[in-house]
Amino acid sequence: MTKIYIETYGCSANVADSERMAGLLKEAQFDIVNTSEDADLVILNTCTVKGPSEDKFWRRLKEIQKTYKIVVVAGCIAQTDYKKLKRFPLVGTKQIHKVVEVVEEALNDNVIREISMEEMPGLNLPTIRKNPIIEIIPISTGCLGACSFCKTKAARGNLQSYPIDDILTKAQKAVNGGIREIWITSQDCGCYGFDIDTDLPTLLEELVKIKGKFKIRVGMMNPDHLLKIQDRLIEVYKSKKIFKFLHLPVQAGDNEVLENMNRLYKVEDFKNQVREFRKEFPNITIATDIIVGFPGENSTQHWNTLTLVRELSPEAVNISRFWQRPNTPATRLKGKIPGDVIKHRSKTLTDIFHNISLIQNERWLGWEGPIIIDEHGKEEGQWIGRNESYKQVIVKGAYSLGDVIKVKIVKAERFALIAEEAIMKVGGNY
Repeated sequence: MTKIYIETYGCSANVADSERMAGLLKEAQFDIVNTSEDADLVILNTCTVKGPSEDKFWRRLKEIQKTYKIVVVAGCIAQTDYKKLKRFPLVGTKQIHKVVEVVEEALNDNVIREISMEEMPGLNLPTIRKNPIIEIIPISTGCLGACSFCKTKAARGNLQSYPIDDILTKAQKAVNGGIREIWITSQDCGCYGFDIDTDLPTLLEELVKIKGKFKIRVGMMNPDHLLKIQDRLIEVYKSKKIFKFLHLPVQAGDNEVLENMNRLYKVEDFKNQVREFRKEFPNITIATDIIVGFPGENSTQHWNTLTLVRELSPEAVNISRFWQRPNTPATRLKGKIPGDVIKHRSKTLTDIFHNISLIQNERWLGWEGPIIIDEHGKEEGQWIGRNESYKQVIVKGAYSLGDVIKVKIVKAERFALIAEEAIMKVGGNY
C-alpha cells in the first residue's frame, strides 16, 4: 500500500479538510501514516492567513523536496498562489473530494491541478479524525466580508452554507459513533445561513436536540454579523450542550483603524456584545484577535486598543503583527509602521494580556465541577480536559479520551488550570 502523510497548517476548517482527505484516501486503499519520513507521498494542506504561515510552508516544501518524495499541495496557498506552484499537483479549497484522483495521477508522474471554485465538497465524505472524540464540521465556506488585510477571501470565496439537514446528519452520525465534542467551524460562523435563508441560532437550536452526551464548540464569528443574531444566539447558548465560549475578533480598539480595515462594526458594538454575553454567562470564555501595527495606526490608536483589552479583559487574545498580504487593499495604504515599532507594540500588548490571563484564571481557584478529557498532556499520565467554559484543565491520573471526571482546581497558571486528581468519574454526564 502506498503510504501518505498529510501535514496541516492553519485553522480548524483546514483540519476538517485534512480529515476528509484522509478518509477518502483510506477508502481508496491508501495507507495514512503519522510522519513524513514513513510516507511515499506528502500532502501539505496550507494556510495563507499570515505571512509567517506562508513562509513556513515554502521552507517546508523545500525541505521535503530534498527527500525526493512526491508532494501534493492543498488548501489556501494551492488556491491563491497556483502560479508559483506550476510543477506541483494541487488540491484547492473546494476540491478536496478529488484528492484521490490527484494523488493517483501524481504517483504516475502526472500533474493534476484541481482548483475550481465552482462547487463544494459534500459533508458526507468519509473522515479520519485527528482526535477520535472530536468531530469538526464545516458549516460553510467563504464569508461575506471584505477586510482590507485579508487574503483568505481569495482562497475560500464568498459565503456558501451547507444545508442544516446535511449538518445534522453528519453530527448525528458522529454522536452515534461516540464523539464527545462537536466543533462547528467556518471562515465566519456568524454569517452562516445568510445565503440560504437561515442563520446560526437556527442551526444550533436543531443541533442541541440531538440526543447524546456531547458538547458543541462554536467557531469564530465577526461582530458585524453577531449584531444581527445576538439575542437569539444568547438564548440558544443557554443549552448545556454548548460550551460557554465566544470567539469574537475585534482586531483593533479604535474606530478609525477598524474603518481602514473595512471592519463593519464599531468598538462600542464589540463592547456591548461582550458585556451582554457576560451578563448572561458570567464564566464565559471570551477569545478575541488583534492586529498590531496596521498601516496608519498612530500611538493614540494603539493606546485605544490597549485600553480596550484592559477594560474588557478577554480570557484569550490572539495577537498578530501586521503582515502585508499580496493583492490586498491594505498593501496600498499609507503610513506603514516600522518593524521595530510593531515589535514593541506587540510586546506591550502581550505583556498586558499575560497579566490579564493569569488574573482571569485565578478566579477559578477552588472551583469544582466536571471536565471532559479531550487531549493527552505533555507528561506521562497527564491529561487535558475542558470545563463548561472551555477552559483548559490539566490533571494527572489513569484516564482515557472521552472520560468525564469531576475535579477541583488547585492552581492557576497563565494559560491553564491545574486540578488535583479527579474527585470522581461522573459516568458520562456532562
